[in-house]
Amino acid sequence: MARSYDRSPASLRPISFQRNFTRVAPGSVLTSFGETRVLCTAVYTDGVPPFLQGRGQGWLTAEYGMLPGSTNQRKSRDRAGKTDGRSVEIQRLIGRSLRAAIDLSRLTERTLWIDCDVLQADGGTRTAAITGAWVALVDLLRHMESKRLLRSWPLLGQLAAVSVGVVGGEVLCDLDYSEDSKADVDMNLVMLGDGQFVEVQGSAEGRTFPRATLDSMLAVGEDAIRRLFEEQSRALEMAVG
Repeated sequence: MARSYDRSPASLRPISFQRNFTRVAPGSVLTSFGETRVLCTAVYTDGVPPFLQGRGQGWLTAEYGMLPGSTNQRKSRDRAGKTDGRSVEIQRLIGRSLRAAIDLSRLTERTLWIDCDVLQADGGTRTAAITGAWVALVDLLRHMESKRLLRSWPLLGQLAAVSVGVVGGEVLCDLDYSEDSKADVDMNLVMLGDGQFVEVQGSAEGRTFPRATLDSMLAVGEDAIRRLFEEQSRALEMAVG
């Protein structure tokens, strides 16, 4: 089937990480997966949630939202106490994923805040958010290290995510909205640099699927995430030089 950017079933959309996108946040990355754009920012504040006070370690939390003009039909803004269920689910996923890539005991009692704001949605916003947020997190940690706010370097490795689906009986990687909206099977994979999975979210839409299809989706997704690792490293190396 024809795909955006004339890509093959296993290919990613064009990926980019525009670092230092805003002036104030130590970590600020405009993440692009094709036409999907997510602004990922990372800052720290003093103190930790009550359940961690006195334990001598830090915390990481995430928030996710879609701007009103990010979709074809205007999306109402989330308000305090009225965040929609989808946003809550995704921000919890982002937080869980990033915490798997960091040793919180190497932080002092500070909270790392990761904010992911969707500027334009064309499928894969949660996977773009996780992948870009990791780059923003690296920049934040480098900033904190320069100010001697870390006990030791806390990052455990790379982290990235990608969507995989079955459309018309074919396994496709990094689905845009037109593909995702008609997928028979939809899956999101989150993986660390050592190959360990943090999250596997998958479900059938109206029909079941065999183990062989699951294995194929995992293989395609893992290969794509390793390519995302390369893009993350390239983006970070460019700024270092």
